[in-house]
Amino acid sequence: MQKSRDFKYIGKRPLRPDGVEKVTGKALYGADINLPGLLYGKILRSPYAHANILSIDTEAAKDVPGVYAVLTSEDLLKKHTEMFKDLEGTLTSLKYLSNNVLAEGKVLYAGHAVAAVAAISPHVALDALSLIKVEYDVLEPVVDVESSMGERAPILLKTPITSSPRSKKFDSTNIVGDCEFLRGDIDTGFDKADVVVETKYRTKTVHQGYIEPQSATALWSENDKQLKIWCSNQGHFSVRNEMSALLEIPVSSIKVIPMEIGGGFGGKITAHIEPVAAILSKKSGRPVKISLDRAEVLQCTGPTSGGIVKAKIGATKEGIFTAATCNVYLDAGAYPGSFIENACNTAYAPYNIPNLQLRGFDIVTNKPKTGAYRAPGTPNSALAVETAIDEISKKLKIDPVQLRLKNAADKGTRKADGTIYPEIGMIETANSVLQHQHYSESLPKSSSKSFKVGRGIAFGYSGNINGAATVIGNVVEDGTITLITGAVDIGGTRISIAQQFAEVLGIDPTLINPTVADTDSIGYTSASVGSSASHKNGWAAYQCALDVKDQLEERVSKIWNVPKNTVVFGNGYAKSKMDSELIMPLKELASLLDETGGPITGRGNVDARGCAGSFSANIVDLEIDIETGKVNILKYTAFQDAGKAIHPSYVEGQIQGGTVQGIGWALHEEYVFDDNGKMANPSLLDYRMPTSWDVPMIDTHIIEHYNPGHPYGARGVGESSIVPPLPAISNAISDAIGLRIPEIPMSPTNIYRFISNDGN
Repeated sequence: MQKSRDFKYIGKRPLRPDGVEKVTGKALYGADINLPGLLYGKILRSPYAHANILSIDTEAAKDVPGVYAVLTSEDLLKKHTEMFKDLEGTLTSLKYLSNNVLAEGKVLYAGHAVAAVAAISPHVALDALSLIKVEYDVLEPVVDVESSMGERAPILLKTPITSSPRSKKFDSTNIVGDCEFLRGDIDTGFDKADVVVETKYRTKTVHQGYIEPQSATALWSENDKQLKIWCSNQGHFSVRNEMSALLEIPVSSIKVIPMEIGGGFGGKITAHIEPVAAILSKKSGRPVKISLDRAEVLQCTGPTSGGIVKAKIGATKEGIFTAATCNVYLDAGAYPGSFIENACNTAYAPYNIPNLQLRGFDIVTNKPKTGAYRAPGTPNSALAVETAIDEISKKLKIDPVQLRLKNAADKGTRKADGTIYPEIGMIETANSVLQHQHYSESLPKSSSKSFKVGRGIAFGYSGNINGAATVIGNVVEDGTITLITGAVDIGGTRISIAQQFAEVLGIDPTLINPTVADTDSIGYTSASVGSSASHKNGWAAYQCALDVKDQLEERVSKIWNVPKNTVVFGNGYAKSKMDSELIMPLKELASLLDETGGPITGRGNVDARGCAGSFSANIVDLEIDIETGKVNILKYTAFQDAGKAIHPSYVEGQIQGGTVQGIGWALHEEYVFDDNGKMANPSLLDYRMPTSWDVPMIDTHIIEHYNPGHPYGARGVGESSIVPPLPAISNAISDAIGLRIPEIPMSPTNIYRFISNDGN
């Protein structure tokens, strides 16, 4: 592994190979697939949030001219109860995966799919859907964790299927899972504290907000017994595995072709429409495309969890944390599986606290099954923890960054789950905040007399995940390299992988043509999730480049008729250690492949480990109009430890993107439901994501604390950027008006209500 920071191409900013096609509209996304004989699929969705399905009559729909197939849950699969490892590595019930695709017996959220049609046009399909008669027995819905845990709440799943034994005390409740992390002696720890602070927050369900709605095309050919799927997903191998389990066919019979992906952020992990398109194709004998509209995306895919989070921290008068607790109640939506373990394990991850108790509760509600969203669960718990630390700072009159430094985790610190940190950059991140001009400069002036100004800071963490990856490199006769990867490019992955390959050979990354291959053309590669893509696929590219380098040296040694150990390839050419006159550029060698031994193909296969955690921090200046509650962000600086930034421009983009999403969650975004449990704001006109008018330029500060678990020292960077904005903005608002707003989003309505009621 290369510890030197004097790289030739790592840390540079070459143009991404897919950039021109994307900005000119030539790139192909899921909805761009058009095959001969294509049919259009449409899905009938429940108007009720909670209801038993008494009957489904599809006969009239089948008789519509131009309709080729009609589908209900009866066509999907046998009634599985076993567990299946999903794309995030979580064990999930196959029955629930199936039931979320098409409801069986009961609908659990407004928009839950109950039937589907494939027809010659979208309009014919919609006409046919209108003729499907579904008889419902409507039940009372619950759309938040408090209502769901109430004594009189309707029970959504009478016998939940979970990956671990369910505590009997939760029988006949909507708490379908729990976890606990315990270290030390909590009572003794709090007894040693001179100050104790408690916080409680309510957070709302929010969506990942990707630009491209889900789209999938399926062709099930009985002749070659193969199912082909074109889709925009974060992991096409994982889609293949999920489809194999759901449809009960071998993975070898499924070919998934990845298209360009217009954002995902964890929201395009689970298959929603691919199984429906596949079975419609099988029944009709023709290819079927299903493309969701924006309302379907918001109502029927996997938003992230809202819920309730409580934190309690004790500290000595010197500012040393003695004990801490955190209770997290997360909304799982219709089926079990919110990220309670991650929320708990990361709650106090930036700190070394001897006595910890963290508890998580997984609660089902009549909402879409929740999914991942950048560091899932962590923003919720960090909101309560980082605001509590801010209050301790005020009580003890200790600088908030210095307080965190006093308690900062470092190499050797044990996390809540018992694992020990390797080399990490929390201290370096905190020191970077302290030394930054933004932290020491005076607050900007408010824009009018009715505005109050405040500054807030907060820290965040994401553990990131590991995974398998495969990369193949082919030397082309003109001296370029075709680099084939199984990694879905969701944030500049292709250029990052190319840079890591190029560094080994010392060739310009523009000479490398990276391609994302289908599941038949490359070895298994795990999904682009959890800030893992550049780390694991870059490692595979590094190994592949070493393989190519070895073969190049072997080939040149035969051409020159010299021992291989006397030949070295670097900086784009081979040279002899024994004779300085012997030099052969890659382009010349590539032109001789046919006549000197044939093709040169390298391979890199890794099951990467060492994707070390990444720490982040925010400084935010804002103003609040006390007459309306409106918040204006004046200045924002985001810090993050990237290990070694492979492509700084895209690291900056990841930091800025996550920060803006966190701002949206903190100030604007929320799912709003009516009394019947139906989403009231399923459009981008009403679902309030931030625009360029809402945020200033996000200044980024990249910290490069070497990660020994990667050949070039890189860390995952896509996750932790979304964690600090929620508490940082909360701390800034508190600094401005002297009140805590215990609800997210801190919208003008909520802020004005609390200002008017003096915090009550």
